[in-house]
Amino acid sequence: MQLGTILSAYGCWKFLNKPHLQNGERAEFLGRGVEEGMSTNSIVYKVKETKGSIKLQSVYAEEEFKLGAGFWGHLMQIIYQTCAGAVVLTDIMFWCVIVPFLSDPDFKLNMLITSMHTLNAGFLILDTTLNNLPFPWFRLAHFVLWSSGYIIFQWVLHACGFKWWPYPFLGLDTPLAPIWYTGLVLIHIPCYGMYSLTVKAKNSFFSRLLPHAFLRSY
Repeated sequence: MQLGTILSAYGCWKFLNKPHLQNGERAEFLGRGVEEGMSTNSIVYKVKETKGSIKLQSVYAEEEFKLGAGFWGHLMQIIYQTCAGAVVLTDIMFWCVIVPFLSDPDFKLNMLITSMHTLNAGFLILDTTLNNLPFPWFRLAHFVLWSSGYIIFQWVLHACGFKWWPYPFLGLDTPLAPIWYTGLVLIHIPCYGMYSLTVKAKNSFFSRLLPHAFLRSY
């Protein structure tokens, strides 16, 4: 969250410090593109005025993002898309598997644990509502790599003598361990897909609510 705030502030600072001539040229370019689109296919434009304007703006937004995002912009995009799937996965496993089925006598819900597995989803939904970052399926690879890195990190800790597992089903000393790990691999796809549907729902809702101002996530 702090990283996103810093990078957003940096992006706003860069935009405000651009020469006014460049911003004016961009506006003139966008206006010329709209006028050309209206003159070449005015009937279709009138019938699909809302969708056409959103699509046109999204194309220019995508080109602007590709040209100006830079290293930190792409890093923020990767973190966002990785966290999206990870939050869905951890919250589902915690509330639907650990709490009702895998709780041991020493496990007790407290404010910290509850907040960690509740507020993260709320912050992610808020972030999704406010940003316009793309959510392509090929970024599922980053989500899988993040989960793999976390599991390897836990294995290294236990190889060094650490006994406690943050999630009981990650333990390797049970006969069901291969089944649990196979299930974790497979569940990455629906978790990422659920959030992809959330982004599409946001695009559909806001494009109807704010047809002349909302830019779809390209």
